[in-house]
Amino acid sequence: MKIICIGRNFGEHAKELGNAVPDEPVVFLKPESALIPKHAAITLPTFSDDIHHEIELVYSIIRKNGKAQADKVSIGLDLTARDLQQQLKEKGLPWEKAKAFDGSAYVADAFTALESFPQGHRIDFVLKRNGKVVQSGHNGQMLFPIEAIIANVERYMLLDEGDLIFSGTPAGVGRIEVGDRLEGYLLGELLFDLTVEKAKVPASVR
Repeated sequence: MKIICIGRNFGEHAKELGNAVPDEPVVFLKPESALIPKHAAITLPTFSDDIHHEIELVYSIIRKNGKAQADKVSIGLDLTARDLQQQLKEKGLPWEKAKAFDGSAYVADAFTALESFPQGHRIDFVLKRNGKVVQSGHNGQMLFPIEAIIANVERYMLLDEGDLIFSGTPAGVGRIEVGDRLEGYLLGELLFDLTVEKAKVPASVR
């Protein structure tokens, strides 16, 4: 299974980080080991002091008549080591260390079939941190809709059944800390409720 992520897909988020609004999807990958186990806590890594939350619509991929398409949608968290990402960007290096580390992604259990939505229906999603709304958005704000994302990605790599696409985050990203509670909502329904824990230091380095 591949986890394909789209950066800067919400204009206001690109602006809040001082990035240019892209003219085509910004694509990066996360390994399967990035996924946080279901209902487990978020564990902060030891190599960063500035992990940011990014809630996103997550689409699952099927292949139908030989073509890739999104069939279901949920929400997830794309966690970013913002300090490390900035260092890498300044050196002109790829972002993987800041984006693809183990425990850098969460996907809610519940997916909703896209065919259940009327054409043009808005898919709203919200993230609360310690009870306060910090991010909110909907699919209509995406610079590149999921169909355009799929078409762009498949110019470079085959999308397989079961692949996941994280489709970008709205403005409002911010640092998370030990003890935080993060709640994710899709269309007003609570789909995840996660706490943030301190990093566990391996015994070999104690």
